[in-house]
Amino acid sequence: MNKFFIFCFILLIHSCSGTKQLVQQNIDPYNYSSTKKTIVSNGAVVSAHPLASKVGLQILKEGGNAFDAAIATQLALAVVYPGAGNLGGGGFMVATRSNGDRLALDYREMAPASAHRDMFLDEKGNVMEGRSVLGHLSSGVPGTVAGLFETHQYARLPFKKLIEPAIALAEKGFKITAREASGLNSISGNLKQYNTMATALQKEGQWKAGDTLIQKDLAQTLVRIRDNGKDGFYEGRTAQLIEEEMKRGGGIITKEDLKSYKAKWRTAYAFDYKGNTVVSMPLPSSGGLLLHQMMKMLEKKDIQKMGFHSPEAVQLMIEVERRAYADRSEFMGDADFYTAPVQAITSQAYLDQRMQDFIPGKAGKSTEVLPGKIKVSEETTHLSVIDREGNAVAVTTTLNNGYGSITVVGRAGFLLNNEMDDFSIKPGVPNIYGAIGGQANAIVPGKRMLSSMTPTIVLKNNKPFLIVGTPGGTTIPTSVFQTLLNIIDFDLSTEEAVNKPKFHHQWLPDRVDIERDFPSTLAKALEKMGYQMHPRSAIGRTEVIRVLPNGQFEAVADKRGDDSAEGF
Repeated sequence: MNKFFIFCFILLIHSCSGTKQLVQQNIDPYNYSSTKKTIVSNGAVVSAHPLASKVGLQILKEGGNAFDAAIATQLALAVVYPGAGNLGGGGFMVATRSNGDRLALDYREMAPASAHRDMFLDEKGNVMEGRSVLGHLSSGVPGTVAGLFETHQYARLPFKKLIEPAIALAEKGFKITAREASGLNSISGNLKQYNTMATALQKEGQWKAGDTLIQKDLAQTLVRIRDNGKDGFYEGRTAQLIEEEMKRGGGIITKEDLKSYKAKWRTAYAFDYKGNTVVSMPLPSSGGLLLHQMMKMLEKKDIQKMGFHSPEAVQLMIEVERRAYADRSEFMGDADFYTAPVQAITSQAYLDQRMQDFIPGKAGKSTEVLPGKIKVSEETTHLSVIDREGNAVAVTTTLNNGYGSITVVGRAGFLLNNEMDDFSIKPGVPNIYGAIGGQANAIVPGKRMLSSMTPTIVLKNNKPFLIVGTPGGTTIPTSVFQTLLNIIDFDLSTEEAVNKPKFHHQWLPDRVDIERDFPSTLAKALEKMGYQMHPRSAIGRTEVIRVLPNGQFEAVADKRGDDSAEGF
């Protein structure tokens, strides 16, 4: 009996330690709120969830740099933001170091070894509806954990310290927000359908704001990563659990797929725009390339004189978006498997030619505006971080759609992505975001699917000026594009640049998506030009850090979610 009480006492002490650690760090997982703007001098973190931003801030206060904070914030998001924060997905990091180095890290998911071009087609060659979107087969090999360990070489603090807040949040739980409750309730039916075991994301009855979400299995997965490093995810017990889950649900990821996964350093994609250097992600992200095309197509035009949200300026932006996305469908894919004509489609001569058929005041038609002719030789999350030394980090990670494949790995507690849908599963057939693709983005074993994620840093005089990114599927590049123009060309405040209504055109479908608070007079003016306006829910959740002329950091979190900006 005495041994039993001693055992219980040890368990009690252990269970309290995680909560005590968070309290010592001034992080209360049961009582918190969002901060939408802060101006600070020492460091700032902006992310999709208040608790994750607070974790990142605490790491900065404890002597970590921007890379430490980015790692800890991502790990916390994997716990407190299950719709997009993840261990079972992937992402991209763009960073500039205080010494001037530019970094681009690709930890995008990869197609499993047994994947093939026609895996989502039936015997007649027709797409099997939903197979690439929900359930086990829709998952690519996760890259997030590998990306975190690759990032860590630029950090200061031990990885074990960076992961402890996430373990405590998973083990002891946190109170969910109204948005999180609504999100979990919206997938309750799919959770029952696409899971082979009960998950922590399910409960009897409805989730409501203030409920505590405890994720014991996820905590143990994080502990294995803490104790065994990258191998604690890609090998051993967790890898075994992933493979067993795949076998139960008809998926194809194997332990060998996991063991062979590697994050990859790439050359950051950079171009000049009106005296600024825009640093973003190269292929397999389409983001940097799309930004380059869109911004350089209109650089020679006096869009500043046209004015923010003037019909003339918005029409010009719509038409450059249309042309860039037409090229995306034809020319962009994983550069390791496909030689994309990057130089050809970003040359100024080519971009000028693309705009020759632009007619001010008249809507273009996507049936006529096709990919250029050359000679060839929505759910995601973003975080922005800067530290007092001038290291800047922009990270966008994803499960693809909200909650990914809706499949939680049994006894491991984390959701898997549904990134296989980001491949072109059949030429001319749109994915869940309506994007069209072809051979450049066809499924091949080991290939990374084309992405829209656009983590971006803008340099002024070779020093960080803006750190920006957003979730939103194919709306990501256009949201970043508009945010940058809002600040650089239209001289909006950071808050206005983030929160003013966004719009989006992606070639096909041939329509202009607009947020519901988009000015009605502007919408009517565009309709008169011949545009089909399509009101929809919020576009993206942009996180921006702006370095002010006096050297302070202005961090702004998007009004569209629980996003929060922290700094000191």
